[in-house]
Amino acid sequence: MTMPLMRPKRKNPVLRTRQMNLPPWARGRVALGLTAAAAEGRFELQTCKDCGTVQYPPREACHKCLSPRLVWREQDGEAELLSTTTLHHSNDLFFRERLPWRLGLVHLDAGPTLMVHLHGEVTEPPARVRVGARLDRAGRAVLIGMPNEGSAHMADDRMLREMTSDPKFRKVLVSDGKTPLGQVIVRALVNAGADIVWVGHAEPWKKFGGLDDITALPQVTLVPLDLTNGRSVTELAGEIGGKVDIVINNAELHRTFGIASRRGTDVAKAEMDINYFGLLRLAQEFGPALKGRSADGTTSATAWVNLLSIYALSNFPPHGTFSASKAAAYSLAQCLRAEMRPAGIRVVNLFPGPIDDEWNQHMPPPKLTPAALANAIVKALREGVEDVYPGDVAQEWLERWRDNPQVLERELAAGGS
Repeated sequence: MTMPLMRPKRKNPVLRTRQMNLPPWARGRVALGLTAAAAEGRFELQTCKDCGTVQYPPREACHKCLSPRLVWREQDGEAELLSTTTLHHSNDLFFRERLPWRLGLVHLDAGPTLMVHLHGEVTEPPARVRVGARLDRAGRAVLIGMPNEGSAHMADDRMLREMTSDPKFRKVLVSDGKTPLGQVIVRALVNAGADIVWVGHAEPWKKFGGLDDITALPQVTLVPLDLTNGRSVTELAGEIGGKVDIVINNAELHRTFGIASRRGTDVAKAEMDINYFGLLRLAQEFGPALKGRSADGTTSATAWVNLLSIYALSNFPPHGTFSASKAAAYSLAQCLRAEMRPAGIRVVNLFPGPIDDEWNQHMPPPKLTPAALANAIVKALREGVEDVYPGDVAQEWLERWRDNPQVLERELAAGGS
């Protein structure tokens, strides 16, 4: 049984902060299909369309019939544990600093036999296990064997915590706390065990409903943060930048209409100033601090979360300029992910459909509740995924976009949704 994680002791300021050493990360292009699925929380393996063979490791052709007609298909991960071993020595620096490390040989019910990392609660063979794909600190997919029935503290496993960004005992910055969504996110983080939650407030002289309730929580501290003001972001980074473990950027400006329905560019500039340039300012100030603490013990800096929109994939004309600003933010988030990856910081992008808020009042259901979105953020951090599409609308939109983005664009232009 996994021992519950204890609150870490205060760090000795005299000791040097350990630098991040990434696990071996080189992969061939064909193997990136496994990583792409793991980034969305799925375990997929190559399946031959001609003979039906499921194979691992990934190859350019089927190892049984040599057919190049291979597709990635999701697997249930049910497997039999054949043997285990525990490493007490490694020539790789990443694993050397984290020994002992447990590995196992498993035989999937689907066919392949493979080596996996083993959760500490997996018993000795023979035993049934459930294999899944997770992203390691280098952002590449690795396979993990999990027990079919675990304890309440499974997430505290030392190996599993290396693969995830669990907010338990970590310090989190939420960039906007004045909205109902921001306040629900704060409560979800507190319930998930966050040690400190700093909540940004762009206009501290204004009184917003719900702020008094969340600031009454002992873990919550209200801080001045205006993403349109570079000085505000710089000053806050100077105060708490070296302490933050997770940044959640949920600040956004959402207005309806597209191009012809509104004169001038003031609203579009305001949307870009928050949705795009706000993210840029925040990343420039807090990004280097996170990268410098990415290997700082069991509560290291670990993740950056961006609230984007499913409209970032294909413009939704009734919300045209907002869609454009989110598309720009999505492109910037991809750059941020590439720059954060060498330090082991995970960048999580959320693409929700319409949220049940004031700017979607006239949109028919289904709409995503703030509570559901907050739970999706916590779940993404706990499971170590990178791309999340919460809600029925986002899932349907994603499926149509992947099938044919040009068809989706024309459907939306014709008034579809």
